[in-house]
Amino acid sequence: MAKISKTVVDADLRARVFADAIFDENDEIQWVKLNDRQYGCILTDKNGVDRLVRLGAIVAEEREDMTARELMQAEIDAYNEKQASKAEKAKAKEAKIARDKKAREEKKKKEEGE
Repeated sequence: MAKISKTVVDADLRARVFADAIFDENDEIQWVKLNDRQYGCILTDKNGVDRLVRLGAIVAEEREDMTARELMQAEIDAYNEKQASKAEKAKAKEAKIARDKKAREEKKKKEEGE
């Protein structure tokens, strides 16, 4: 069996945990208290390996310069900006790969023609 990448496996585990924790859609998960800030569960990943998944609660400090709602929106906006930036970089990388490939092919044709 081909090994599934860490990115895909971890994304699947997160989706399953959030489906249970937030939407109560996953009855297979048995949560165990790990400490005062985290609960954990054991899930079998797409590669058939048992994995510990931790779910923690991080409480943001009170701020004088913004409300909790403003802080939450700022964090959402920062995340969305980073995702958009990653997408732009990936698109630029694909375009560069295509240009470089075309240039190599043209160079090869030119060298063969001489």
